[in-house]
Amino acid sequence: MNRPANTYSLVADIGGTNTRVALAEGTRLLTETVTRYANVDYPGLESVLNAYIDAQQVDCKAACVALAGPVKDGRGSMTNLDWELDEATLARATRSETTCLLNDLQAQGHALGALPDGAVTQLIASAEAKHDPNATKLVIGVGTGFNIAPVYETRGGRHVPPSESGHANLPLRSDRELRLAQYFETAHGFPAVEDMISGRGLERVYAWLGIEANDPREARAAEIMAAFENGTDPRAREAAEMFVRMLGTVAGNLSLIHLPFGGVFFSGGVARAFARHFVPLGFAEAFRDKGRFAGFMHNFEVGVIEDDFAALTGCATYLAGLE
Repeated sequence: MNRPANTYSLVADIGGTNTRVALAEGTRLLTETVTRYANVDYPGLESVLNAYIDAQQVDCKAACVALAGPVKDGRGSMTNLDWELDEATLARATRSETTCLLNDLQAQGHALGALPDGAVTQLIASAEAKHDPNATKLVIGVGTGFNIAPVYETRGGRHVPPSESGHANLPLRSDRELRLAQYFETAHGFPAVEDMISGRGLERVYAWLGIEANDPREARAAEIMAAFENGTDPRAREAAEMFVRMLGTVAGNLSLIHLPFGGVFFSGGVARAFARHFVPLGFAEAFRDKGRFAGFMHNFEVGVIEDDFAALTGCATYLAGLE
């Protein structure tokens, strides 16, 4: 169908496997226009956008793309995909006057406050939280990789700086965790947060537990989660508990750095899969285990973003703020 020219914005979310593209009207995501493309079927983003625009018969006024990788000076590089991404290519493909690239966690940060009702599920409440809408917030993404985005409300508007926090050192507090980190070093020579706190990380923890027990065994993340939830594999539960407690430690460290009195918000498929297990597996205890600052950690509420289209909404919200 033909759509009115210069009425809609084009938004896209590029992951390592799939790209989702949609239209937005102001900050409102038109969910009926969301289309998923398998990256393996296309040589680059431009061909994906050409296919989408042809199918929608749309002339967009602006375009914003969120990608799972670092963005700098209008250029982005995917951590798990060999595509060249830049704002000039985006402008050529969409013929839009305004174009921009965001890290996918930045897009999640811009989505806060614009998501539909019920999109965020509270995991840990806090009697100390003041629910100030202008307070700093923190988005933590756990999926194929790990990253964060702090969300600052300033006099000039919302500011969501990029980050590559998944590649910081994994925090270690015991000899056992040191042995685990040394196991991770065999992959990249450096034990990063993402090496443990990600879908692949859960698989590595499970494999390492097998080595520790002199019973080597490997499994996919989905299989580990299923075995844990079904109670059929004690090692799966041990891996899940180590995963959640390390996530709590890392999230607590990040909260002390950014002071998100407006809340901590988890996003990503792995975070959503683990969400209902946070409490029984000890997330809150690990999150608040900060010595004399343990009481202070009660200032931070924790929730999970359930909306799978949040990054698309964030792109639309960011573009609307540029008008």
